[in-house]
Amino acid sequence: MASEGISLNGFSATLSRLERRLEVVNGKFEELDEAARSLTERLERHKQVLALQARQDQVWACLLEDRFTTTETNLFFAYVADTLRCFHSHVVRKLPDLAAGLPTTACILRRKIKNRRINVAWESTLRDLGLENADAKALCAFFVTHGYQAEYLNPLQRQELTEDVEALIRKVVRNLVLRDSLLRAVQVVEKGKAGALVLTTEEEHKPASSIREHFSNQVTQ
Repeated sequence: MASEGISLNGFSATLSRLERRLEVVNGKFEELDEAARSLTERLERHKQVLALQARQDQVWACLLEDRFTTTETNLFFAYVADTLRCFHSHVVRKLPDLAAGLPTTACILRRKIKNRRINVAWESTLRDLGLENADAKALCAFFVTHGYQAEYLNPLQRQELTEDVEALIRKVVRNLVLRDSLLRAVQVVEKGKAGALVLTTEEEHKPASSIREHFSNQVTQ
């Protein structure tokens, strides 16, 4: 009986040690899983930043390489100018006490980097108009590239030139980012807010949320 009791005690002690080791191992796995999630999130943010920079570079390259006719340039410029003016009026309406120090959209863009209130008003304005920062950057790029030579056309002049400016944009603007931004600018000017556009890029797969899910995906793919 004494020998049997000692054996049971030894077995119980062994189980206890195994349980403690399993707890340690599980803790390590949890730490690894958390580290993997953190790294995945950082890589995803970095990927998004690089993708945004690449798209913006493509917009500039498109503006430098594409050759719009004078009529097309003036027509697109008019909608871009009106949209930028719309940006400005919305922001200063939200910040009447700062309006005197924000005479242009360019001033807003410069000051929003360091002034939280201006940045909040800017982001809110973009949402109100159904736009994103990428649209604003693309429109500003067009304005900078063509503003020195383009002629502003009033609404009557635009209507005389074409009855369907959106169809014209889809036809002559090759860069998808610039094309979508110009289409949204037309919607802002004509309707007061950009509507939904057909997606021009494929939906990206979401990263695995855990190490186990990652390996599971590798097995099933």
